[in-house]
Amino acid sequence: MAAHRSATEQEPESTQVILREDSGSLVLRTVLDNGLRIITESMPGSRSVAFGVWVGAGSRDEAEQQHGAAHYLEHLLFKGTAKRTAFEVNAAIDAVGGEMNAFTSRETTCFYAHVLDADLPVAADVVLDVVTTALLRSRDVESERQVVLEEIAMHEDDPADVAMEHFYAQVLADRALARPILGTRESIESLPADEIRQFYTERYRPPAMVVAVAGSLDHALVVDLVRQALHSLQWQGGRRPQPVRSALEQAGRPAANLIVRRPTEQAHIVVGGPSLRRNDPDKYALAVCNAVLGGGMSSRLFTRVREELGLAYSVYSFAAPFADTGVFGVYAGTRLPKAAEAVEVIRGELARAVEQGFSADEVDRGKGAIRGSRILALEDPFARMSRLGQSELVVGELPTIDEIQHRIEEVTHDDVVRVAERILPTATALIVVGALPEGWMPGL
Repeated sequence: MAAHRSATEQEPESTQVILREDSGSLVLRTVLDNGLRIITESMPGSRSVAFGVWVGAGSRDEAEQQHGAAHYLEHLLFKGTAKRTAFEVNAAIDAVGGEMNAFTSRETTCFYAHVLDADLPVAADVVLDVVTTALLRSRDVESERQVVLEEIAMHEDDPADVAMEHFYAQVLADRALARPILGTRESIESLPADEIRQFYTERYRPPAMVVAVAGSLDHALVVDLVRQALHSLQWQGGRRPQPVRSALEQAGRPAANLIVRRPTEQAHIVVGGPSLRRNDPDKYALAVCNAVLGGGMSSRLFTRVREELGLAYSVYSFAAPFADTGVFGVYAGTRLPKAAEAVEVIRGELARAVEQGFSADEVDRGKGAIRGSRILALEDPFARMSRLGQSELVVGELPTIDEIQHRIEEVTHDDVVRVAERILPTATALIVVGALPEGWMPGL
C-alpha cells in the first residue's frame, strides 16, 4: 500500500526508509533537529542528480499587501548572498555545465540545480546558500521590480495566459488561491521591500522546508553536505516538521461568462469550473476522465474539435488540484469567426459525456495513457526530485511505481462515469480572450 510515513512522527536526527522499489531505487528521509527534512531517492544507472530546496509557501499564503511576494523572492534570492555575488551564483553552476532555476506555484516554491553526480557538492552549496543567506537588499528589490514587471507584461501579451488567469479568478472567486502567482502590475509596483522580507522571514523556516534530491547519490553524503552548508546558521523554528498542507478555504464554485477584448487573430477559450482537491479518492478516476476528454490526440475533444471540424490547432482539457479544491477546464484557440461554434461544440462534448458516459474502449485507452505518461515522467531525476518535494509538503504519500499502476488499473468504467457526472455539470464558466465585437456572447 501507500508508502507514506509522516515526517511529523519521525524523531529528530533520525533516518527512515520511506520507499524501496524492486528496480533498486531507495528513498530515505532524515529529519534534522531544527525540523528540516532531507529526502533522497537513489536512481541506479543515472549519471546526474537533481538537488532541490522546497518551501511550503506559495502565492496563496501571501497577505493582501504581499501579493506577488512569493514569486518576487524567486528572483531576489539569486541577486547575491552572504558569500557570493549574483554573478558568482550563476557562474558556479555554469562552470560545471549544470542548470539552476526556481519556480513558484500557488502552494510551494522550489529552488533547484541539475548537475552531474560528481558535482553534487557544488549544487548543494550554491542552492542552499541562495535559499538561506540571500541578502535581500533594498537596491536589489528595486532593480528586480522592473524585471518582474517585464515578466508580467510578457504574460499579458500572451492571450492564452490571460484566459487562464481570468479562468482561475472566476472559478475560485476572490480568494488568495485565485490571484495571479506573479502578482499584478499594481501589486508589484506598490509592494514594499519590508513586506517581501517579512514573507521570507515567516515562511522560509526549517520545519516548512524540504531538501529533495534524486539521481546518482549517497544519502549520507547528501545529509553531510546539507549540514556543512548550514553549519553557521542559527535557524530557529522548532523540532517538528510542519504537516502536509491542510485545507485552508472552501471549495470553488461555478462562475459566469467573461469576455476580455484584445487585438488578437484568434479567440482563446477556456470552459470549466471547480473540481477535486488533491487527495480526493476519485483523483485517479479524474485523471482518466481528463485523458478521455482532452488529454491526447485520440481524445474526444481533439477528435471532434480539431480532426472532424477543424476549429482549432490547440485544444485540450486539464485538471489542476490543490489542497482543498481544484479546477477542471478545456482550452481551445480558434479563429474569431469560429469562436461561437467552438464554444458550442466544447459545451456539447462535456454535456454528452455526462448524458451518455464513455465507452469501455475509451476508458481503457485513457487508463493506458495515464499509466504510460506518469511512469515515463519519472524516468528523469528532476521529476523524481519534484515528486519527493511535493510528497513531503502537499501530497502526503509516496506510492511506488507498481502502486501507481495498480491504482490506475483499479479505476473502473463506472468510476470514470461517476466523476464526470460529479464535475462536468459545474463546468459552466466561460472565458474568451480576443478581438470580439461588443455584445458578442455565444448561446448558453
